[in-house]
Amino acid sequence: GMDKLMDAAENGETQDQYNITIAGAADEINGKLITGEVDIAALPCNVASVLYNKTEGEVQVAAINTLGVLYILEKGDDIHSVADLAGKTIISTGKANTPEYVLNYLLNANGLDPEKDVTIEYKTEAAEIASAFQQGQAEIAMVPQPVATTILAKNEDVRTALDVTEEWTKAQGEDPHQLVTGVIVVRKAVLDEHPEAVERFLALYSDSINYINNNVEEGAALVEKYGIVPSAAIAQKAIPQCNIVYMDGEDMKANVQAYLQVLFDANPASVGGAMPNDDFYYLP
Repeated sequence: GMDKLMDAAENGETQDQYNITIAGAADEINGKLITGEVDIAALPCNVASVLYNKTEGEVQVAAINTLGVLYILEKGDDIHSVADLAGKTIISTGKANTPEYVLNYLLNANGLDPEKDVTIEYKTEAAEIASAFQQGQAEIAMVPQPVATTILAKNEDVRTALDVTEEWTKAQGEDPHQLVTGVIVVRKAVLDEHPEAVERFLALYSDSINYINNNVEEGAALVEKYGIVPSAAIAQKAIPQCNIVYMDGEDMKANVQAYLQVLFDANPASVGGAMPNDDFYYLP
C-alpha cells in the first residue's frame, strides 16, 4: 500500500522528506521504534500492542492498513466451509502466533476442536508450504497473500477453498468486526512534536493505498520495483486479494480492539500481556 508514496518520495514529489526502508520481519523494526531511529512503522496489529505495553504507551496506532490476508487452499474440491475441515490435515505457518489463534478461533466458532477434530502441521516459512504443494505433500493449507497467489499460479489443481477473512466475519454474528492484519504506528513523541507532519504522511499514505487498489497494473509494477513481490504478474493477481485498506478514527479503534480481544483471550502474551488502554489509539 505504501509503494506509490515511496515512489513519490523517491522522486522528490512530497513536501516532507521520507527515509523509507523495508524489513523482512517486525523484529527488525521494533528496537528502532523504541530507540527513536524509526518514527512511523507498518507492523502486524498484535506487535503494535506488544510495543505499546513494552514501552508503557510510547507508541500509538494511527490506522489500519491491511485486513485479512489468509486463505485456505485445497488440492481438490472437498472444502466449502470451515466445518468441512473436520478430520483433515491442515498445513500452516504461525505456530504460537496470530495465524494459529485465528485458525483456532474459526474452528471453535464452527464447532470443531483444534486439538481433536483436525490435524494442524505448522511450518516455519510459507515457502515450505509452497514446496509441499509442488511436491505433492500437501492437500490443504492456510497461507497469506501473496504466497497464496504464487501457489495457485504454479499448481493448476490447487484452488482457493476458503477466504479466512470472510469466514471470520461470518463467525462474528450480527455485529461483526474485521479481521485485522496490519496497522500504522507512530511514536507518541513524534505525534506530540510534529502532528502536522504526521497528518501529511497519513493523508499521502491513504492516497497511496487508493492508488494501488484502483490502478492494479501500475501498482503491481511498483510492487516489483521495490522488491516486495518478485513478479509484477503475481502482484497484479495478489493485490485485489490482499485487503489493503486505510481505516482510521473510531472505526479503526473498534476493529483493532475487537481483534486484539480475540488474541488476548487465546494468549495474553500475543498482545503484550494486557489489552491496550484508550491512549493506544490516535484519534485526532
